[in-house]
Amino acid sequence: MHSPVLVLKDSLKRESGSKVQHANIQASKAVADIIRTTLGPRSMLKMLLDAGGGIVVTNDGNCILRELDLAHPAAKSMIELSRTQDEEVGDGTTSVIVLAGEMLHVAEAFIDKNYHPTVICRAYNKALEDAIAVLDKIAMSIDVTDRATILGLVKSCIGTKFTGQFGDLIADLAIDATTTVGVDLGQGLREVDIKKYIKVEKVPGGQLEDSKVLKGVMINKDVVAPGKMRRKILNPRIILLDCPLEYKKGENQTNAELVKEEDWEVLLKMEEEYIENLCIQILKFKPDLVITEKGLSDLACHYFSKAGVSAIRRLRKTDNNRIAKACGAVVVNRPEELQESDVGTGAGLFEIKKIGDEFFAFIVDCKDPKACTVLLRGASKDLLNEVERNLQDAMSVARNILKNPKLLPGGGATELTVSASLKQKSSSIEGIEKWPYEAAAVAFEAIPRTLAQNCGVNVIRTMTALQGKHANGENAWVGIDGNTGAIADMKEQKIWDSYNVKAQTFKTAIEAACMLLRIDDIVSGIKKKQAPGAGPTPSKPKIEEEGDADNEQMIPE
Repeated sequence: MHSPVLVLKDSLKRESGSKVQHANIQASKAVADIIRTTLGPRSMLKMLLDAGGGIVVTNDGNCILRELDLAHPAAKSMIELSRTQDEEVGDGTTSVIVLAGEMLHVAEAFIDKNYHPTVICRAYNKALEDAIAVLDKIAMSIDVTDRATILGLVKSCIGTKFTGQFGDLIADLAIDATTTVGVDLGQGLREVDIKKYIKVEKVPGGQLEDSKVLKGVMINKDVVAPGKMRRKILNPRIILLDCPLEYKKGENQTNAELVKEEDWEVLLKMEEEYIENLCIQILKFKPDLVITEKGLSDLACHYFSKAGVSAIRRLRKTDNNRIAKACGAVVVNRPEELQESDVGTGAGLFEIKKIGDEFFAFIVDCKDPKACTVLLRGASKDLLNEVERNLQDAMSVARNILKNPKLLPGGGATELTVSASLKQKSSSIEGIEKWPYEAAAVAFEAIPRTLAQNCGVNVIRTMTALQGKHANGENAWVGIDGNTGAIADMKEQKIWDSYNVKAQTFKTAIEAACMLLRIDDIVSGIKKKQAPGAGPTPSKPKIEEEGDADNEQMIPE
């Protein structure tokens, strides 16, 4: 007999074949189970302790998974899913994971029967195409200007979140904010940049009901000299600067040698004159408010307060851009180049208020603001963070609708319709792919089933009734009312989902399931730890990433 040949190092672990697929499916199901209870209006909250000892209380799928530290590579890629979903459309982070977990779960039976993974994937992809086709069929377009419809939509997105209990409050905030910053690009396209032009300011204290969307910008700054400068200006003329109003220091260190002591005074005088000139150039335009991103010297401050101009210094660049958008000013780099058109006159009121124990400057009542600030008030930090996350989701949904005004029924109705249509189609599919295709159809029922579970109704009865209603792909709008668990018409309940979100959810979930199914080998090689003193020990421990696992064999020790 030949002696066995060792190809892999002893330290390398290699699992292959269906064992790997089972492990991956197990891991993904575990991830899905973690956040399964956070789907729907009757969802539970999760409390997470992060590394710093801080507490996160949330039911935002993406947020939970972001905080988790997982060891299994398959589980890690599941987490990526929800992150993609969050960045792409902002909602449906939980559904994506639940759906992907279910897709893998139904595939397990086929792997046991020695189906080849690619066959299953092929069937899944076919199912995905047909599912999207069904979505197109039942989607209904809406009028973007009709506020009530959009409100219903955003509410169904937030109804599942913690702030759902505050009624229309957050939904209103989100719609106000997104409609404010929407920019028409022409050809019916709308660009809504949530990140750049909507700022969320969290101020602890007060009640949630005090939250509002400002028609303008709010910044956490006071004027430079509070006693001397005006703190409330009606219809201010605003100048935004991007340069320091102090004496220019050289780029590198300069030494000046003075021969006569009078020269010293001359030098000082030159500095003063330089600043005075800057100020005169700015004051020519009779501004009421000067805001600069850089420093503002005492002398400049004196000139301004003498002229009755308020000044704010050291503002963040992003905030400056927002103010420019809100009041129609242009951020100027050099005072010499100021023009009348650069002065912002769009704001109706500049005022400084004390909220809690900090001063905030408000530039509000703008005529046609293209930027806004959402002011959130609430009892505690945790509460505010959760509200902010909900607001982010709500704004994303509002943005999706403005971009693509098509609706689908919520409450699991879409999934049931898709499922019923796919079951019908599966009879016309030839060959071996029929069974995985049918299984994919069944997997879509995971969403309504989870909704029913979270309401605490009799799951089997509800699901059978729903399947009966949806039998031939009709009654597309019948789903589960997430609060009561009763079967209801989603049109009457005004429970909608945005088309973008649903389509993205299906695509992401199925593609991820296919990817995980096609993994048939996991090689994990961890180098043996060296004995102490037996050579250079690495200063920081090497963290194994999924990427490193493969090329471990090639590195000579």
